[in-house]
Amino acid sequence: MEASTFKLICGVDEAGRGPLAGPVYAACVVLNDAYAIDGLADSKKLSEKRRNALEFEVKQHAKAWAISYASVQEIDQLNILQASLLAMKRAVESLPFTPDLVLIDGNQTLRLDCPMQTIVRGDSLILEISAASILAKTARDAEMQRMHKRYPRYGFDKHKGYPTKAHLAALQQYGACKIHRQSFLPVRTLQFNTSESRDNN
Repeated sequence: MEASTFKLICGVDEAGRGPLAGPVYAACVVLNDAYAIDGLADSKKLSEKRRNALEFEVKQHAKAWAISYASVQEIDQLNILQASLLAMKRAVESLPFTPDLVLIDGNQTLRLDCPMQTIVRGDSLILEISAASILAKTARDAEMQRMHKRYPRYGFDKHKGYPTKAHLAALQQYGACKIHRQSFLPVRTLQFNTSESRDNN
């Protein structure tokens, strides 16, 4: 499938599969051929400052873009892979038109009624997917900043929910909060141990 034969090419990517807390976000972007955005790359390889600058540029100049997410409850009910695919599907379906081709980071297709192509490491190889990875990452980071204000003792503003040493220590000290993913092993193990300790007392 030659991408060059399609007019409206949409790149889609997710952010937040690995954290122990918070939603998983996804974004999709249809770039504007009339405006080239310099520096698009896998969001994980960019500094926060550069990501934020590129986020602004993508939102200003892309032909279309959309951001969506799957909730913590959906992650726990479906599993993280299916929740990520759901978030990506929602993002694409939020566009004001149906793309001619959807380029998906990874090796999993989505339940969409349009042509699709999966690309492993697409966030490093395809500009549309790179742009989507940036929007998904910056949107999720902003959400975790908001969650830090609600649950300040976990340090979500610094680690964004990833299982850092500081985050694991806070989990041990305070237990899980409402935005922790109960199905993830460190949280599930902690909940089990806490419950077992209560039962033995």
